[in-house]
Amino acid sequence: MAKFHSAKDANPAILSGKTLAIIGYGNQGRSQAINLRRAGHHVIVGNVEDDSFRQAKSDGFETFTMDHAAARADVILLLLPDEIAPEIYRRDIAPHLKAAKTLVFASGYNITYKFITPPADVDVVLVAPRMIGQGVLDLPARGEGFPVLVGVKQDASGNALARMLAIAQGIGAFMPHGAVVESSFEEETLVDLFSEHTWAGAMLFLLERAFKLLTEAGVSPEVALLELYASGELGEIGHAMAARGFWKQLKLHSHTSQFGQLTHGADFIGPNAEALMLKAIKEIRDGTFAKRWAGEQAAGSPTFNRLLGEVLESALAKAEDDLFAKLGR
Repeated sequence: MAKFHSAKDANPAILSGKTLAIIGYGNQGRSQAINLRRAGHHVIVGNVEDDSFRQAKSDGFETFTMDHAAARADVILLLLPDEIAPEIYRRDIAPHLKAAKTLVFASGYNITYKFITPPADVDVVLVAPRMIGQGVLDLPARGEGFPVLVGVKQDASGNALARMLAIAQGIGAFMPHGAVVESSFEEETLVDLFSEHTWAGAMLFLLERAFKLLTEAGVSPEVALLELYASGELGEIGHAMAARGFWKQLKLHSHTSQFGQLTHGADFIGPNAEALMLKAIKEIRDGTFAKRWAGEQAAGSPTFNRLLGEVLESALAKAEDDLFAKLGR
C-alpha cells in the first residue's frame, strides 16, 4: 500500500531563506513558480532568452540564464522536457551543484535511466504532479489541490524529505482534493511510460479506426467526430471517473448505454492486448524503450517526425480541421 503524506507532515519553514530556481518556464515551470511564490517562497527563473523568458519577467520574476539561476539557487527544480534535460543539466546545472543543494525532478525518467547522475552530496527528490500545467496553476487558485507522486532518491543533507514535502505543499498538492503519495523515480517512470505505451496511444488509434469505419458506413465526418470526442463528452467521462469512480460513472449513462458498454467492451481486450502491455512493462524496466528513444533523437528523430506527419495529415485530422472551422474553434 502506498503511503499518503498529510499537510501536517510538511514544514514550509524548511525553505525559509532559501532561493528556489525554476529551470524551464514552460507549462509546469510557470505554474509551479507562481504557486511557490504565492506560498511565500523566494523564487527565481532560469530559461533561455525566448518568449518564455520574457513571460517570466512579465510575471514579475527575477529571470536569468539557466546557469546563472542554478548558481544562485539552494533548491533547483528541473522542469524541462526529458529529452533536453540531460544536456542542459551537464552544461548549466552540474557545475553549480554544491553540498546540501536540492535537485527536484517532476519526472523519474532521467534518473531512472541514468541520463542524469547527480553528485552524492546533493539531495535528489521527485515531486511529480499528476496534472497538466494549466491545472497546477488553476486548481490552487480555486482552493483545490491535485495528486502528486513524491520520492527521495538521495538524502545527503538529512532534510531531503522535509524539503520535498515543503515543495509539494508550495505548489498546492495538500489543498482539498489533492494528495501527496509516496512513490519513487523508478515507479513514476514505469507508470508514466506504461500509460503512454498502452491505453493512451491505443485509445487514439482506436478512435481513429472508429472514425474510418463510421464514415465508410455512411456517417458524415462531422457527426462521427462529434460522437467520438469533439463534443467534449469524452473529457466529461474522464472527469466523472476521477470524481465518482471508474465503474460508478456508468450510472451517468442511460441503461441502454451501460448494457452496450458492459456486453461489448471486454471483447476488445484479449490475450494479445495483455501480452502487449506486459511487453511494454518489460521494455520500460530493462531500458529498451529509453535506448530506442535516445537513438531516435541522435538520428534526428526521423521515425517520430514521419509518424507525427502522417497522423496530422490523416483523413480524421483533415475532417477535424473542417469541423473546428465550422464550430469557430
